[in-house]
Amino acid sequence: MKKKLHLVSLGCNKNLVDSEVMLGKLQSYTLTDNADEADVLIVNTCGFIGPAKQESLNTIFSLHEARKKDSLLVVSGCLSERYKEELQKELKEVDIFTGVGDYDKIDEIIEKKQSRFSPTTYLLDTEERIVTGSNSHAYIKLSEGCNQTCSFCAIPSFKGKLYSRTLRSVEKEVQALVAKGYFDFSFISQDSSSYLRDLGIKDGLVELIKVVENITGVTSARILYLYPTTTSNLLIQSIINSKVFHNYFDMPIQHISDAMLKRMKRGAGSARIKELLEMMKNAPQSFLRTGLIIGHPGESEAEFNELLEFMRAGYFDRVSLFPYSDEEATAAFEMPEKISEKLINKRIDIIEKIVQDGLQKSLQIDLNQEIEVVIEGESSEHAYFMRAKKILWDRDIDGEILINDTQAGVLVVGKCYKALVTQIAGDKLVATVTEAL
Repeated sequence: MKKKLHLVSLGCNKNLVDSEVMLGKLQSYTLTDNADEADVLIVNTCGFIGPAKQESLNTIFSLHEARKKDSLLVVSGCLSERYKEELQKELKEVDIFTGVGDYDKIDEIIEKKQSRFSPTTYLLDTEERIVTGSNSHAYIKLSEGCNQTCSFCAIPSFKGKLYSRTLRSVEKEVQALVAKGYFDFSFISQDSSSYLRDLGIKDGLVELIKVVENITGVTSARILYLYPTTTSNLLIQSIINSKVFHNYFDMPIQHISDAMLKRMKRGAGSARIKELLEMMKNAPQSFLRTGLIIGHPGESEAEFNELLEFMRAGYFDRVSLFPYSDEEATAAFEMPEKISEKLINKRIDIIEKIVQDGLQKSLQIDLNQEIEVVIEGESSEHAYFMRAKKILWDRDIDGEILINDTQAGVLVVGKCYKALVTQIAGDKLVATVTEAL
């Protein structure tokens, strides 16, 4: 009888890719959703900010409480890497620790029952991974590490400098996934617009676009995590000109005040950010997503109000808001003028209203329009609805379309359809499928 595996992947979609690599190496196990019947339990942790670290620890303790006798509890990923000495000393509940360098060796680590931390960060190349959550969409990791020095970010301290995959490595992975039926791809990394700079190529994403466009079977693609300093006008224009890549622009700007951007060590100032956003917003059928940090040390009332005024301009379709998290091994950790948690929460409540107004305006664009969607499965709202995403959107993060009727027969998960948007229900679109594509 096959042994059973229970895996929990926390944090970002870059972590998800690493978890999928581990699943690929552990295909001799049967997957189970029930922690209490698993022979091996793996938590792929996130160690980016305070709430993510706490979620990782809570998950570890919860699985330990639920697991059966003689099972193995394995902790991998960013939290494990960042605090390897402390966690191995304090967490006696855990049997095996590993960090960010050995995802492709997880089968050996479990067999030997020994903790292992390689000195380098793992970068997927030829290993087979088991894509989860979709039979049509896959994330493709372009690189690891980061050369930026943002004041609030600890990632370089435990993931190291930029380390890019070759174009040929990415091409082979996409080709292999297309052969399995995948046609929709999101390309990700810590700083995607720096891709291949460590290999001497300035505009690596422009070269990536050319390669992906020539892979038969890729019909939908987008790039996530563009960095203002390393995003060129040529890259934006290459995306706009592409017949495969959507005009989907994901650029976490973090702030707009020049003084704050300098304090955050972001490189590009507000004028350059606005120049890039104008190019993006003026692209046909464009979709803009960003991230903002609220309450960074030294953020004055005037600087916060400047951000509010900028956000009212309505550049963005989706916005992720993050309260500042004071992280050791960062420049901001040593900065005076810390903002109180109470004030940070107050500011988030204020800016959240603008973000929600922007979301509703974005949804209104599709109302009474026929759009292309991908069926993703049963809706989270009700068993009578199917869940879909607009083909332009990234998976999970940009919203859910509720399909309440179909004129195209039985709907197939992973297949593309045209759908008429009939209403907006809260933060979701409601649509009727009109025909198969």
